[in-house]
Amino acid sequence: MFFKNHDTFIASDSTIPLLCQSSACSPKRQIAAPVTRDENFKPISNCETMLHLLKGNIGTGLFAMPGAFKNAGLWTGSVLTIITAYICTHCMHMLVTSAAILKKRKGHEVSVSYADVAEIAFQTGSQQFVKHAKLARVLVNLFICVTQLGFCCVYLVFASTNLKQVVDYYAPHLQWDVREFMCLVTIPLIFLNWLRDLKLLAPVSLLANILQSISIVIVFYYIARDGLPPTDSIPAFNNWIGVSLFFGTVVFSFEGIGLILPIQKDMRHPRDFEGWNGILNVAMVLVTCLALAMGFYGCLKYGAEIQGSITLNLPQNEILARLVKVFMVLAIFGSYAMQFYVPIQILWPVLEKKIETFNKHPLASELMFRTLLVLLTLCLAAAIPKIDLYISLVGAMTGSLLALIFPPILEIVTCWPGVSKMAIVKNFLIVIFGLTGFISGTYASIKKILSATM
Repeated sequence: MFFKNHDTFIASDSTIPLLCQSSACSPKRQIAAPVTRDENFKPISNCETMLHLLKGNIGTGLFAMPGAFKNAGLWTGSVLTIITAYICTHCMHMLVTSAAILKKRKGHEVSVSYADVAEIAFQTGSQQFVKHAKLARVLVNLFICVTQLGFCCVYLVFASTNLKQVVDYYAPHLQWDVREFMCLVTIPLIFLNWLRDLKLLAPVSLLANILQSISIVIVFYYIARDGLPPTDSIPAFNNWIGVSLFFGTVVFSFEGIGLILPIQKDMRHPRDFEGWNGILNVAMVLVTCLALAMGFYGCLKYGAEIQGSITLNLPQNEILARLVKVFMVLAIFGSYAMQFYVPIQILWPVLEKKIETFNKHPLASELMFRTLLVLLTLCLAAAIPKIDLYISLVGAMTGSLLALIFPPILEIVTCWPGVSKMAIVKNFLIVIFGLTGFISGTYASIKKILSATM
């Protein structure tokens, strides 16, 4: 199974971007090294690649899209969803081509992760960039960790809120606060995240994929049932604060850029990944259509009553609706464990090296560290128990950096000084778009969070 923002990538002999016009980035100079793999390596087919991409970009953010459309406005949300999806997909292509250039520039077989791309780009670029190589790697890893732990916080809020609705129906006298449900959900999460081998998590992840897919179908059934109100029942544009909140949610929904490199690495035919009709574009078109449909029709169906997750709007008195909430709670366990694995693989080796002189029980120390990290996500989730606001905050504050800001910067650094003026302008506009969303989305989310907690 695959997971976001981790693993390594062996670049294919992919097309070099047009912005690279120097001899360092010239296709004539880029002779692909033969790809050598471990003898136990089992490449994945194009179909499996597509499924992994879809799974990596479809999650809790999808169920928050109707609320995002309500914030921005029905037609404003539709247009901005398409624009943001296009830019995010383009940035994914930039990361892939940058990785391919850097792998060839090294002159031998090399595996590169997102952080490796950042470091090698600065190391092998122009002299003025070399001194910033280590900082680039640290920043990428830092935001990967923050983003992944942010996903875990969102999952915890999502699971607890849906579980509360189900329990409130069957035991209305209990009257537990959502934070108490968070503590309850955290207990099995602690033991689940003691598993140190991804192979043991594979069945959990498979079950999560099945339950989530069933839940999406059922949600669309409820949206379509009994018809939809006219489109003029929802304003086309809401307000700029709403647009800022929308930005964070939609970036959260498309923030699968960390999944791209590990997937292409393990493909049987890596060349099929790119191109206008390649697997990446086809998968992202499907993800965009699904997010667009969920946001548009979900917002149209429930209007001003839409909650942070559309699953919370499903009728309480129907068993099928309650099953969706139970399915999603169970699915969250697999998703949480897979996302949690990423920061562990980045943070624990660093910490282990620092304490190795007095660390007499390495296994116990690692399990304690895992437990503390799970408890950290509990504390953060309990501080902001609002699904939509948490999703918007994580998407705007960290997702925009990884998905929209870093890739164009890395592409320019990789190909400098042979970058065309048009390419510089294009990448500069993408960075401005990402920074605008980062600043406005983070500000709007924090403002809403503060007003909701006071």
